[in-house]
Amino acid sequence: MPKLSNKLFGLLALLLFFPVQLLAEEGEHIVLVADTRNLHGLEAWWANLYNESHLAFALATVVIIPSCGAVLGLLADWGMSHLGIDLKKRALSEH
Repeated sequence: MPKLSNKLFGLLALLLFFPVQLLAEEGEHIVLVADTRNLHGLEAWWANLYNESHLAFALATVVIIPSCGAVLGLLADWGMSHLGIDLKKRALSEH
């Protein structure tokens, strides 16, 4: 039984750790690009950033998404305070 489990573990390791060598043909590369033919403005900039540098795209995403979340959160707080909902104090309204 240990020999069978060792063989299964070895096969599993090959499938998990070496998929390129097992499944891909040599010399062919997959190129991931965004289609920018019908895009304009911000969408075109975003797609071109993805096409030019995946690192720059990832860094821009990491900066933009939390920034948008912070701005939307502040706008929601401002809107609720103008509606009369006070989020600054933590007193329970039900007794």
